[in-house]
Amino acid sequence: MAILELLKPQAGLRVLVSGGAAGIGAAIADAFLQVDAEVYICDVDPSAVDEAKRRHPPLHARIADVSQREQVDAVVDDAYARLGGLDVLVNNAGIAGPTGGVEAIEPDAWERTISTNLHSQYYFLRKAVPVLKDTSASPAIIAMSSVAGRLGYAFRTPYASTKWAIVGLVKSLAIELGPSNIRVNAILPGVVQGERMDRVIAARAESTGVTFEAMKEDYLHKISLRRMVTVEDIAALALFLSSPAGRNISGQAISVDGNVEYL
Repeated sequence: MAILELLKPQAGLRVLVSGGAAGIGAAIADAFLQVDAEVYICDVDPSAVDEAKRRHPPLHARIADVSQREQVDAVVDDAYARLGGLDVLVNNAGIAGPTGGVEAIEPDAWERTISTNLHSQYYFLRKAVPVLKDTSASPAIIAMSSVAGRLGYAFRTPYASTKWAIVGLVKSLAIELGPSNIRVNAILPGVVQGERMDRVIAARAESTGVTFEAMKEDYLHKISLRRMVTVEDIAALALFLSSPAGRNISGQAISVDGNVEYL
């Protein structure tokens, strides 16, 4: 097969993206639609789901809180019914969680972060893996971690804890599912341009008593390339990992971050 053909995912891939109506998830869903995949998304934000469907009428979508197991079960069952199977699961949904010293973090905020970012990954996996085992395509699981899944992240301990756990989950599943020809990888985005990152920077600036501008400059100074990444950068890697070119990549935690040196 020609090298350029290896780089393109096969047409008709059936893809499920959690948290797929905005941000990174929306960029990944859009990218798969551009290569003629059938895409199903879920998201907790009804208005974002409506907007996603307006932009892409062929998109399948459902409102769901991924921290609730019953809602995840309903998403996977509906995706299977509408797509007729599943070839790629993108476990993307997550929240930033609270910012502050560990002694100041409320237990409810801690538990909400763990449930949304980590428990949800398991909920999707337990339902989707049996379906992925039945596909004749080269099935893939992509889990969204973070640069905070390879570096310590003061004042963001709930978030960082989930992102480190996701890397461990991926590396373990790659061993477990390899004999079934299911590839499992994690993407670790760095500082991503957009409103969500602006909110994170603002919260951290407030918790440490500096201005937003000073905190943003501090974030950029920690990146070797001195720039943020885009959602399209991350979507491009998701496409690559789902293409024939990625057929022998599994068990990897791949950063897309301009080389963040520390947090």
